[in-house]
Amino acid sequence: MSKISKAAKAVKKLDTNNLIRAIVRSGQAAPGPPLGPILGQPDRTYDLKIGQPTVSYFLKQAAGIEKGAAKTGHEVAGKVSVRAVYEIAKVKAQDECFKMQDASLEFVVKSIVGSARSLGIQVVNELQAEEYGEFLRRREERLKEEAAAAAAAALALGKKK
Repeated sequence: MSKISKAAKAVKKLDTNNLIRAIVRSGQAAPGPPLGPILGQPDRTYDLKIGQPTVSYFLKQAAGIEKGAAKTGHEVAGKVSVRAVYEIAKVKAQDECFKMQDASLEFVVKSIVGSARSLGIQVVNELQAEEYGEFLRRREERLKEEAAAAAAAALALGKKK
């Protein structure tokens, strides 16, 4: 996959009433594709507002994981404390999308808990560092075992052909 096609997938666009919202990963905001053509206004002027990172980014950082659960609802990818969810909510409440809805902090927290659930991140009251470190270590081992089993199955399937 070329760099341009990867970058094009990284940009999400929503056009509503001359307002273009784009989510662009850091380092990919350049005048060329994929962002340049989106901003191609006839008079070549635009206002640029840089917002907060996404909720999923904050949740994955708080949980210390790179990816969410492969099977949401069947496995736990990570854990975050209620305190971390509240801190994320305070930051995201300042985001324009929640301000336009005049959303309460309670609504923002519920939204973040829903996002955590969809990522396979469990929200817990208290989180002990040692216990969570052990959880992450066991999860990493399990993921390596599953990857090795999948590779072995793919190899066996390749030999049958």
